[in-house]
Amino acid sequence: MRLTQMTYRFFTILCLGAMMSCAATSGSTSTGSGSTPSEARSTEKGGTATIIDTKKYLPTFPSAPAGGAAPVAMAAPTHHVRNQVNLLMDSVVMVNKNIRYAAGYRILAYTGNERKAAMELRNNIIQRLPEEKDYLTYKQPTYQLKIGDFLTRVEAHAALMKIKDLLPNAMLVQETVNIPK
Repeated sequence: MRLTQMTYRFFTILCLGAMMSCAATSGSTSTGSGSTPSEARSTEKGGTATIIDTKKYLPTFPSAPAGGAAPVAMAAPTHHVRNQVNLLMDSVVMVNKNIRYAAGYRILAYTGNERKAAMELRNNIIQRLPEEKDYLTYKQPTYQLKIGDFLTRVEAHAALMKIKDLLPNAMLVQETVNIPK
C-alpha cells in the first residue's frame, strides 16, 4: 500500500514538472509584438517568426441597406391542398348532419304516480325555462318529467339553478339527448 502511494506521488511530481517546463518554453518563444486575431505566428527552423495573414479566410457578408430592411416577398406555396381539405370538410359536415343524438344531461324534475302534479310542475317549469324542451314519460305506474337537452354538465347545472327553488329535489341525469338543429 505504501509503495502505491509513493509511485502515485512520483508520477504526480513528474507530470507537474513536465507541465511547468512546457509553460516556460511556450512563454519564452512569443515575442509579444501585439498580433491581431487575423494574424498567426509560426516558427521556422532558423528560429525567425513568419506572420501569416488569415484575413482572406474570414467570411464576408453584404452590408445592410441604409434605409432599413427592404420588405421580402412571401414565398408562394407549391403544394396546394386547399381544394382537398375543403372536399374533406364538406364530407365531414354531411356526416355530422346525420347525427341526431349525443350523450348529455337532462334535469329529472319529477318522479311520481300523479299525472296532475306532473302537469302542474311542467307548466311552472315552462314559465321559468321557455327555451328548454320537456319530456313527460309514463312507465306504469310512474310518471317522469325531464327537462332540457344539455350537452355539458355546466349548461345543465346553470338551468337547474334557475328552478332549484321550485324543485329542491331535482337532479341531473345522464341521458342520450337530442342535438339541437
